[in-house]
Amino acid sequence: MKKLSAIILSLALLLFCTTALADTYRIAIVQPMSHTSLNQIRDTIVAELNASGRDIEILLGNANGDTASLPTILSNYRASGIDMVIPIATSTAQSAKVVFEGDELPIVFAAVADPGAAGMTGEGCEFITGVSNNIPAAEIVKLIFNFQPDCGKIGFLYTSSEVNSVSTINAAKAYCDAEGIAYVEASISNLSELQPAVESLIAKGVDALYTGNDNSIASAMATYTDVAYTAGIPVYCGADSMVADGGFATIGVNYVQLGEQVAAMVLKIMDGAQPAELPYEVLADYARFVNLQAVERFGGEFAEAAFEGYTVLVEADGTSHFGE
Repeated sequence: MKKLSAIILSLALLLFCTTALADTYRIAIVQPMSHTSLNQIRDTIVAELNASGRDIEILLGNANGDTASLPTILSNYRASGIDMVIPIATSTAQSAKVVFEGDELPIVFAAVADPGAAGMTGEGCEFITGVSNNIPAAEIVKLIFNFQPDCGKIGFLYTSSEVNSVSTINAAKAYCDAEGIAYVEASISNLSELQPAVESLIAKGVDALYTGNDNSIASAMATYTDVAYTAGIPVYCGADSMVADGGFATIGVNYVQLGEQVAAMVLKIMDGAQPAELPYEVLADYARFVNLQAVERFGGEFAEAAFEGYTVLVEADGTSHFGE
C-alpha cells in the first residue's frame, strides 16, 4: 500500500511539474552582436518582462558579430520549443523570419529601421510585428545644421551589408538632393575598412560626419571618433548610445524607450492579441543628446542657443549620464 501511495505521489508531482512547465512562457531574445545600443534594448526588455510578474522564461542568444551563425542559434531555439522570439536588429529579424516560416510563432522585432525593405511586412508576415528605430531624414540634416549652419558638405558613413543603415543614409541623401545640400558617402563591408573610410571622407573636405543606426560602426565608435576628431570634424549619430560612446550629438533613438515599447507589445500578445492585429510601431518621440567632451576633443565652438532642447549625456570632464 505504501509503495502504491509513493507511486501515486510521484505521478502527481510529475504531473504538477509538467503542468507548471507548460504554463511557463518561453521567449528567446537574440541579437547579432554586443554593443551599447543592442544591449540596452535587450536589458530593457528583460527588465520590463521580469517586472510584469508573468511566468516567463527568457533565453538570451548572441551571435557575437558572426551574423552567419544567426540561423543556427534561432534553429536551436526552435528545436527546444519556444513561444515567441524577439530578434534585435534587421539581420536577426530577417533570419528569424526564414527559420520560423510556417510555424505561426510570434516574432516581435526590435530596432528594424525599414521593416518594409527588410521584408517584415506584407504577405507571409502575419505573425511578425515589432518596433522600428527609423529616423526621419529631415531631422538628421536639421540636427547637423542646428550646430553648423554654415556646413558646406556632409559625409555619410555606413555599413553596406546593414539594410537598416543603408536605408537611413539613402533617405538622408534623397533629402539633401531635394534641398541642394552637398554630401559625399563612404561604405564599409567590415570594421577593418572603418579608419580608411573616415579618412577618405575627411580628405574630400566634409564639415560633418553622420552615421545612423549602424550596428557595426556603433561597436567601433572609439576608432571612428579618434580619426574624425583629430581632423576637427564632428560626428553625428543615430542613437544616444553612440553619443555615450564618443559621438557628438544625436536626434535619434532612445533605446530604453524602444525596449519598453517592445516589451509592451510582447505582453499584449501574451494576453491574446495576434501580431497581425498590432501594426509595427515607431518611436513616440526622438532623443536629443550631446556629448560635451566630444566638443573638447574636436575643438568645436557653438552658440549656446544651439544646445537648447538637448540633454547633456557626457559632460566636458567625461562624466556620463547615460542610463540615468
